Amino acid sequence: MSLQVGDRAPEIRSGQFQLSKLRGKSVVIFFFPKADTPGCTRESCAFRDLNKKFAKLNAEIVGISPDKSEAQGKFIAKYNLPYTLVPDPEHSIADAYGVWKEKKNYGRTYMGIERTTLVVDPQGKIAKIYPKVKVDGHAEKVLELLQA
Repeated sequence: MSLQVGDRAPEIRSGQFQLSKLRGKSVVIFFFPKADTPGCTRESCAFRDLNKKFAKLNAEIVGISPDKSEAQGKFIAKYNLPYTLVPDPEHSIADAYGVWKEKKNYGRTYMGIERTTLVVDPQGKIAKIYPKVKVDGHAEKVLELLQA
């Protein structure tokens, strides 16, 4: 990943969402490969279940995937996700954050999202990067970081 802790987080603008409008809050940005797949659903629901605890710490959660807004809208409705999902079908945001990478699965090589979470501090700088996230227990680890 080209971004490092301490770097200013690249601006994200998509529809009504603009990252810089969240200055003054911590922002948890989690990149996930595809809406409504098993791992992505578990991760998204874990952040959903802890959303009120994040809010009490003045932290916003934002999920980003290469899905189109329609697919994300269905995902939000199906799982009652209370936070913003940002569509990135052209993967320009994933590129800017260095998480659009070559992947291998069952002998096939392709480009896709490497599951990654970044925590952006209230000044808009990257406070923590979690590369190659393992889903189970991850949302809890991020919450613990913000509680410290």
